[in-house]
Amino acid sequence: MAWNLDSDQPVFLQIAERIQMDILSGRYQPGDRLPSVRELAGEAAVNPNTMQKAFSELERIGLVYAQRTAGRFITEDTAMIGRLKNAAAQKKTTEFVASMQQLGFTKEEILAIAQTAIKGDF
Repeated sequence: MAWNLDSDQPVFLQIAERIQMDILSGRYQPGDRLPSVRELAGEAAVNPNTMQKAFSELERIGLVYAQRTAGRFITEDTAMIGRLKNAAAQKKTTEFVASMQQLGFTKEEILAIAQTAIKGDF
């Protein structure tokens, strides 16, 4: 099944972001080997060159590293993964609060909505 990619930003960045989220969420663990470029390109229904570019972006930020003939692996730097996870959470939270404020909710109302969502009472 093809991944849900749009035209808002370059496809390789969307792919890199998705793989990064898979790493931050624990789908891929530190030290795990990633599927091959061709395998993931087929899964995402993109050109292997696009997937290669996404992998290169993940290598550039240090989240993934390559071993010559063995493939690409997730960094074992758990502190780095933790920092990236916290940064992603901060970004999502900031976006949520800004959206809710645009709808006219106060900070107290936003907090109450978030608490209700966490409890699963929606």
